Amino acid sequence: MQASWMILASLFFSMMGVCIKFASAHFHTFELVFFRGLIGIIFIITVCRMQGVSLRTPIPMMHVWRSVVGVTSLAAWFYAIAHLPLATAMTLNYMSGIWVAVFLVGGTLVMGKLQDATRQGPIVLTVIAGFGGVILLLRPTIEQDQLFAGIVGLLSGLIAALAYMQVAALGRLNEPEARTVFYFSVGTTVVGAVLMMVAGVSPWMWPSALWLLPIGLLAALGQLCMTKAYSRGSTLVVANLQYSGIVFGALFGLMLFGDQIPLMGWLGIALIMASGIASTVLRNRALPRAPAEEH
Repeated sequence: MQASWMILASLFFSMMGVCIKFASAHFHTFELVFFRGLIGIIFIITVCRMQGVSLRTPIPMMHVWRSVVGVTSLAAWFYAIAHLPLATAMTLNYMSGIWVAVFLVGGTLVMGKLQDATRQGPIVLTVIAGFGGVILLLRPTIEQDQLFAGIVGLLSGLIAALAYMQVAALGRLNEPEARTVFYFSVGTTVVGAVLMMVAGVSPWMWPSALWLLPIGLLAALGQLCMTKAYSRGSTLVVANLQYSGIVFGALFGLMLFGDQIPLMGWLGIALIMASGIASTVLRNRALPRAPAEEH
């Protein structure tokens, strides 16, 4: 199920990206962040009530940390998008999978468990192969005067990896997924509201404002599925399967916006899909599970 949850999350996030592309003609980025969080809060409260999940948590500081790193990563990514070619910003952010692998294997080695680190090796290679597919598909470039933005984009991926690790840690403590998504949505809303006060508010035009609703709902659904994947599955496998979002995005661009995918791009898609399948198969055969990935 971990594969299904992450692939479904990637699909929801890609659909959200399509809606953002349409809505961005009428609302600036900070408004989209705010309404994404606000609508997500309303949706998640409804989910919690239906599931009988209390919003009170015994570990509030873990949620604060998850929100801080998550929103920081989001802000860094938006900065990179504004100052770098989109493909480059996307590639740097999707390096989060590589950073997750570094953190997990590095942590295992620090604990002196060389055998467990060796057992993780083949899955780490699939993560690297998947990222290679991302590079083939997006073909990122960077100019000399974009170095600072490139560093910010690189940090967005690193900080995102910390956020995913925190989600996995919350899952190990049996924190309900809906509650985790709720507190992240609160953090997103607060930051979006503060930035809106600086940037101002765009005039509402109907029916353009209706794009805000699917953005918030798809973001919340994507966060729920992503949280389930990281809470219940192998962190390395889930990090690799996250690259499927790039594939969905490319296909949506092809079908809806007339974007062209060259031969190298199709090879990248094939490599991403093959690495995702390989990581899932390898993880299912790996026994016992590595301590750093027990959920």
